[in-house]
Amino acid sequence: MAAAPLYCVCRQPYDVSRFMIECDICKDWFHGSCVQVEEHHAVDIDVYHCPNCDVVHGPSQMKKRNNGHRHDYTEPDDGSKPVQAGTRVFVKELQNRTFASGEEIMMHMKGEQVTTRYLERHGFNYPIAVTEMEGLGLKLPVSTFSVKDVEQYVGGDKIIDVIDVARQADSKMKLSEFIKYYTNPHRPKVLNLISLEFSDTKMSELVEVPDVARKMSWVENYWPDDSFFPKPFVQKYCLMGVKDSYTDFHIDFGGTSVWYHVLWGEKIFYLIKPTPANLALYEAWSSSPNQSELFFGDKVDKCYKCVVPQGTTLLIPTGWIHAVLTSQDCMAFGGNFLHNLNIGMQLRCYEMERRLKTPDLFKFPYFEAICWYVAKNLLETLKELREDNCPPPTYLVEGVKALISALRTWLKREVTEPTSEVPDHIRPNHLIKELTKEIRYLEVRWDKEERIWERVRPFLHLMQVFMSALRRQRQTAKVPSNLDILEQHTREVLRRLEVGPLEEVSKVVNNQVLPDSCRERPTSPSTEEAIQGMLSMAGLLCSSKPEKVASSQEPWWSSSSQCSPLEQREEAQHQHRLQGDTSPMDSQGNSSEAWDNQGLPSPLSRSHGSSPETDYQYCDPSMSPPHPSKRHAPNPPPISNQATKGKRPKKGMATAKQRLGKILKLNRHNRVFV
Repeated sequence: MAAAPLYCVCRQPYDVSRFMIECDICKDWFHGSCVQVEEHHAVDIDVYHCPNCDVVHGPSQMKKRNNGHRHDYTEPDDGSKPVQAGTRVFVKELQNRTFASGEEIMMHMKGEQVTTRYLERHGFNYPIAVTEMEGLGLKLPVSTFSVKDVEQYVGGDKIIDVIDVARQADSKMKLSEFIKYYTNPHRPKVLNLISLEFSDTKMSELVEVPDVARKMSWVENYWPDDSFFPKPFVQKYCLMGVKDSYTDFHIDFGGTSVWYHVLWGEKIFYLIKPTPANLALYEAWSSSPNQSELFFGDKVDKCYKCVVPQGTTLLIPTGWIHAVLTSQDCMAFGGNFLHNLNIGMQLRCYEMERRLKTPDLFKFPYFEAICWYVAKNLLETLKELREDNCPPPTYLVEGVKALISALRTWLKREVTEPTSEVPDHIRPNHLIKELTKEIRYLEVRWDKEERIWERVRPFLHLMQVFMSALRRQRQTAKVPSNLDILEQHTREVLRRLEVGPLEEVSKVVNNQVLPDSCRERPTSPSTEEAIQGMLSMAGLLCSSKPEKVASSQEPWWSSSSQCSPLEQREEAQHQHRLQGDTSPMDSQGNSSEAWDNQGLPSPLSRSHGSSPETDYQYCDPSMSPPHPSKRHAPNPPPISNQATKGKRPKKGMATAKQRLGKILKLNRHNRVFV
């Protein structure tokens, strides 16, 4: 067996994980760490001389910079080629561009308001900016935490991926080398670090993700501890970028939602809504050969600019297309999470990544495996809700439908692409079948409920219209005055008696000769007193104030010196019932409260149970509490004007016509006008 060839000054075999560079003279390969050549510097070398050839042929020759707007800066600056993303010219032009304000789509909330319950009710479809951290559950280092502190907690030997912004290309280097570059005031190029995941380091103890991200995360809730696949760690990232760092438009891997917090410095986000049209444009733009020469923000209707200053947390929903510019040296923390609210969009983004042949480095680890775990758990959730007779939320049902379709597609793909991520303890076909049964049950149930609602909805609409009209009437209604009540009662009596206008019956009711004492004209009462007297004798008095026990001056209608003996006796009985009778029951065993409920409200019921806006409903006098001296006898026989045949009815059975005569008798010598 032939021995493996040895390379470099260290005479070691080839290691794919270590960067190596070839000498253009001797054609030998050398590890960059052995000859002090960093990977991001190697692209700037035109002709490389190894340490052995350097002695004879001199130092290596560097590339000559000819332009500042192309990824290959050696191209001639003749203005024939457009500006490419990330270059110095591009960043300067980007800062001078005008964009729609991010306030149009940004939701500003307090930390305590951003909860799982809120997002489940209102959805997670727009970015959320949080400036008051209390209640968010986010734990971070102090604002004086520096890049050297990061090196101390994570370790300088950790290999990291950095982005050369001017070339929009990534390269590997040690964290200690990046920290040395970051702290150097003279930086030959712009490097950006956005993928330092530190969950497995000591720095993880200093950071706790927001509660909403932790509680909604698929990885935290559904990934089993005994899984064959390694658990994805995507919740804790440290981002360190220097001024003018730029990340071009992208969608976070797997359509994950993301949280950012700027510890110090400032970042500017350029956000685009994930509409079907914008997603189609994004896929076409990503697959175009001249992608770096086209600014994607110019291809869509609106691109929103959102500035995220120090101390602000930003949550970006699933599928939002965004680019990021670091306007000043900045350190930020962030994380990604999959969740149940936007399952369909997450699956669409994943399939887009497959079509674009995105490298595994930039994809969500074991995305299909976690989808199988989620499907198993959601099946149990749907069964529990069905047993409890609780309908699942709409977003969950739609998400399960999208998940079923994706799982079927992946099973069919296994025939031609045997890269299965189906967990061993899951029966894929059985799981899909059970999920489909649950969805069909819900669809049948909803179809029945919809048919019922189609029948009930018109009645509910009419009821809503009626209640709205009643509410408006109550708002505009006024409490009727005593004069209004008397007028309404008199008109109703006249209508029943088929009598003409009130003025036609304003004549002398009784022509008999009265005693002199009664011929004397009583003291003219005020209008209000006259109305109250007439209402009292008609059994319609509805005072809003409780009656006084004693008064220094008696009302004019109760004066014994102005009335006949019969009326005095009736009035005495009336006063006896009002003041002396302690029983609330009448001769028929009916309480006064029953009368109040049937007819006009009593003063007591008004003061305790009725609002001033209560509408006055006219009630026939036969349903109103009669005058105390004219209460009905127990179980009276039915009586009408025709039944009496012109005879005087028994006491307590006065007809409506006689009641009207009682009202008109108040002033025998003058006309009565209402």
